[in-house]
Amino acid sequence: METPGPFLLTPPRTEEVPLVIDSPHSGMEWPADFRPLASRAAILSTWDAWVDELWAGAPDVGATLLAARFPRAYVDVNRAATDIDEEILDAPWPGPVSATDYTRRGMGLIRRYALPGIPMYDRKLSVAEVRRRLDQCYHPYRDALRRLIDDLHLRHGVVWHVDCHSMKSRGNEMNIDSGEARPDFVVSDRMGTTCDPAFTAWTAEFLRGLGYSVQINDPYKGGDLVAAFGAPSRRRHSLQIEINRGRYLDEAACAKGSEFALAQASLTRYLAAAVVWIRTHSA
Repeated sequence: METPGPFLLTPPRTEEVPLVIDSPHSGMEWPADFRPLASRAAILSTWDAWVDELWAGAPDVGATLLAARFPRAYVDVNRAATDIDEEILDAPWPGPVSATDYTRRGMGLIRRYALPGIPMYDRKLSVAEVRRRLDQCYHPYRDALRRLIDDLHLRHGVVWHVDCHSMKSRGNEMNIDSGEARPDFVVSDRMGTTCDPAFTAWTAEFLRGLGYSVQINDPYKGGDLVAAFGAPSRRRHSLQIEINRGRYLDEAACAKGSEFALAQASLTRYLAAAVVWIRTHSA
């Protein structure tokens, strides 16, 4: 079921399970006021291309699927609202600012760079522009995810949230693992603080059983969404999963690769198995 606004929400097509799948970076519908200097090709490199399609089997196993429509290059919902890069503003930000290492590398709430050495804009942005991005895209997406998690937790007494991303096959100069080859998957729970470590370990082992290489919390430890919504002591479990783009994309062309269907089938198998795991561990 499509919903108007900055995201797509697809409810379960079968018996509901307390599982939310969200894809915050798979949108590529450019808002009218998004006028970057960077080329479209450079901006496509920031896109978690078709990640929502890779996880499209979620509603068929009873999970809810939430996916952004807008690009992360416009505003990144996997950053805190305070992660402001004041270098790109034409005036001081009037609210609290808590810049992270991502901001210092040019990948904060509003990106400074599309790729290393390639600025996103040829001008400073106004405070009003950034506020509009927050009001029209960022807050609606985060609020929708919060409602889904809260409602499922209320109904079931427990909720599981899987935050889905893709990563370049090698880190670039803006990444902490610059030049290094990446595994097929990185599974992250911010060092065991956002999800039951047993589910994290089970996820990694399941994917390894499908023939993939998997690392836990390396090089990604988990972004702001799992930090904001994961609270294992309250039976709220948030896990981040990154898939290597080389496993489903032609990265150079930014087109679906020959293994797209295989990757999608693998994640559908994971979802079905995860539902069994969740039902077993939700009592």
